[in-house]
Amino acid sequence: MILAIIQARVGSSRFRGKVLKEVLGKPLIWYEIERIKRSRKIDKLVLATSDKEENELLISVADNCEIESFAGSEDDVLDRYYQCAKLYSPDVVVRLTGDMPLHDPDMIDKVITIYEQNQVDYVSNAYETSYPDGLDTEVMKMSALETAYREATLSSEREHVTPYIYNNANSCGKRLFKMLVVRHEVDFSHLRWTVDEEADFLLIKEIIKGLYPSNPCFTWMNVISLLTRRPELLNINNKIERNEGYRKSLIRDEEVRK
Repeated sequence: MILAIIQARVGSSRFRGKVLKEVLGKPLIWYEIERIKRSRKIDKLVLATSDKEENELLISVADNCEIESFAGSEDDVLDRYYQCAKLYSPDVVVRLTGDMPLHDPDMIDKVITIYEQNQVDYVSNAYETSYPDGLDTEVMKMSALETAYREATLSSEREHVTPYIYNNANSCGKRLFKMLVVRHEVDFSHLRWTVDEEADFLLIKEIIKGLYPSNPCFTWMNVISLLTRRPELLNINNKIERNEGYRKSLIRDEEVRK
């Protein structure tokens, strides 16, 4: 079974409540769930949030979208992810994050297909950036997730779920895992469609308002077309650093080592 888990919580430090911000009367997490549900490869989709009371609002949205939820650790996201996955005994786990409301089901299926066609433990379209930030899809063996859960100790590894896997893959160190990277022939990595700050939300709001009413199933290439027609939108959030949260976790790792 292929299990997809969306990690999301209300209490983001940089932009609190971002996943519940509304566009056209629907919260961003609603758009993300409904888009991911169109995947042809995913057998089950679950929302994994933290056990803080404030996240009951998120669980309500998941209920309305007819998907199951799991509440676990607030800070140890790897533990939350593993405990959620273990309930369903999947062969394969797809990691998706709740701050990416423009997730494309065809992109998700592409990464899953590449995983299925190769004898590997982990496949990602975000480890080496070529796609817009906001389409990130990671596919891994359940056994790889379990190894990470048991062995990972660094803050960055526990908070971001998969660093232990890709830091120990292929030519890296112990070579515990076999890994493949999915790249696009054209580099779109300068585009930012994730929501970490208010400026990100303002861009996503314009994209959804510009595409959803006439085409609820718009693709990521439809977004490219919109931005080509309206290049001024690119200025809304182009000053924000990619993967800032992960970099902060690495700094904390170094502080612990000292």
